Amino acid sequence: MKILKQLTVFDTADLDASSAFWAGLLGGEVAAEPDWHTVMVDGEPRVAFQLAPNHIRPDWPDGQPQQLHLDVYVDEAREAVALAESLGARLLKAAPELDAEEGFQVYADPSGHPFCICWG
Repeated sequence: MKILKQLTVFDTADLDASSAFWAGLLGGEVAAEPDWHTVMVDGEPRVAFQLAPNHIRPDWPDGQPQQLHLDVYVDEAREAVALAESLGARLLKAAPELDAEEGFQVYADPSGHPFCICWG
């Protein structure tokens, strides 16, 4: 068996907000269909979003457990944090020090999916 493609798909009640957020964060574009959006980066699919009108956002770390999360590794933590926040990310857990040699900061995207901005 040969795996031809692997794609992480998020359920969301708001396709436009979720796909626009991740396209902005990953530097990509949205390929939109009525019930499905794919974020393309350099012509390759990176993440996708499926319309789920009854999606219940995770309330992690204090409530409902997360279902999965993405780690986004960057070379400039402050720049990545600023971009994520400008796109509407909600801070869930701050790093002790953004200028540390390595670390991570936890956010939620517009649909509440947790993700980490990691460095080092």
